Amino acid sequence: MTRLTGARIIAQSLLRHGITTVAGIPGGANLPLFDAIAETPIRIVLARHEQGAGFIAQGMARVTGRAQVCLATSGPGVMNLLTAIADAKADSVPLVCLTGQVPRGLLGTDAFQEVDVYGLTIPIAKHNVLVRRAADLPQVMAEAFAVAQAGRPGPVVVDVPRDVQTETALVGAWPAARVAAGPGLPEASDLAFAAALLARCDRPLLYCGGGAAAAGEQVAALAEALDAPVVTTLMGLGLLPPGHPRLAGMIGMHGRPAANHLLARCDMLVAVGARFDDRATGDAKRFCPGASVVHIDIDPAEHHKNREAHVALAGDAGRILDALSPLVPLRTRPAWAALREKLVAEHPFVLPGLADPKSPYGMLAAVAGMLGPGAVVATDVGQNQMRAAQAWPCHRPGKFLTSGGLGTMGFGLPAAIGAALADPGRPVACVTGDGGLLMNVQELATLAELGLPVKILLLDNGVLGLVRQQQALFVGGRYTASTFGCRPDFVALAASFGIASLDLEPCRDVRAALAAALAAPGPALVRLPVDPDAHVYPMVPPGAANHEMILEKRHANANT
Repeated sequence: MTRLTGARIIAQSLLRHGITTVAGIPGGANLPLFDAIAETPIRIVLARHEQGAGFIAQGMARVTGRAQVCLATSGPGVMNLLTAIADAKADSVPLVCLTGQVPRGLLGTDAFQEVDVYGLTIPIAKHNVLVRRAADLPQVMAEAFAVAQAGRPGPVVVDVPRDVQTETALVGAWPAARVAAGPGLPEASDLAFAAALLARCDRPLLYCGGGAAAAGEQVAALAEALDAPVVTTLMGLGLLPPGHPRLAGMIGMHGRPAANHLLARCDMLVAVGARFDDRATGDAKRFCPGASVVHIDIDPAEHHKNREAHVALAGDAGRILDALSPLVPLRTRPAWAALREKLVAEHPFVLPGLADPKSPYGMLAAVAGMLGPGAVVATDVGQNQMRAAQAWPCHRPGKFLTSGGLGTMGFGLPAAIGAALADPGRPVACVTGDGGLLMNVQELATLAELGLPVKILLLDNGVLGLVRQQQALFVGGRYTASTFGCRPDFVALAASFGIASLDLEPCRDVRAALAAALAAPGPALVRLPVDPDAHVYPMVPPGAANHEMILEKRHANANT
């Protein structure tokens, strides 16, 4: 038996769970915890804003697939962290968020920097707990990591009053987590019914989201057995590599035209780790209107939520597909294959300026080629995000980091920092816009301090690009509050933090300049000026079906 303070119990728990780096900001309510962590080999990354700390932890978690840790003090500290917690919940990212709280005797008194962390985080966390005794911390911490990673991953909030951090308790054997097991395999009758539906369909399609990330081989095997195409959501990018014969591309608001048209024509939809999000489905009532649905998801709460399923199979996607595929007879579907080829020919997907490194798509394609297929890219939210999703070749899951469910501007830079911390030898790019970069621009200081080789690709158009695009197409061209009247010199701003910077506007040999910036050690910012009226197409209008995309050549009032 060893007597430890609550703070040291937490620090030792972090070590026991393989944590090597944490991100956060200290304050009065969590100083004992920071002191205890500083006694261990764990690296403490001082973020410049708690939201940045949360996204740094997310970047580490998304790359490693394991729960990572962020810290915030009470009151405004934890309030700043809330967006990152909600973002992790939306995208199923495992986090353990350790928050300081006022001493137990001051709870409920409106003490200095007191907020009800437990109450605030109930709707945005997978699990949360207010710790009232240091003796409870070994079990609480074990369960926090287990819950964050079990089943559908998500954020767990552990709120620790300051006096619990300083209170001592005897610790003997560290306890195992008491967490209910995740779902096993579905009933054999449900698998047989799903297989029977698949056997008799004529136009099957696999629709895969982030929950299918670890099941790429099984998805490809079922697609081969069914002679079916595979489409992915934004969060499913990288499930199958570019050029895979079964991959039809990303669907949704800015997805591939042919992929969106396939959805309207399939008669069997196998949804794997996808939740029928509105940005993927468009008008839900007209999404795959004639299709039967087999929905595979580890979270039973997603079944029948946004789309009624004919068969709902709860459990790990890979295990379910392993059990289902042998029950499905091999069958070619030549008419369906011919229709797929016809739709691809009728609805080509051509990215403008792809060969020009001074265009947004061309610059992204050039950098992706230079960094290679193993690179990680973290995007911000907006036009830069959609351009990256369309142009950046994703070869494996976990290499395209983006805020999909919550759509949080400011995500890109700190997430890229986290990715570089988690995998120091891997190239990391941050694709961002000027609006998103300004949301967490203070993390340039964190990046410079760490000296990480994150390459920031800034698409600078002086506006909130996707907002302006919607204003142009759907609000009569009234650009209310979407244009930046005061625009910083981002090249000079990066230089002021000690970060190498490059402005592509005056460059003559853009490829050589990009290659030099990417090859140089340490961080760099590359600015590309972008026309504020350069829209991202295709685009599904609000309330429209996916096949009613607006194409660039037809502009605002024509459908495909």
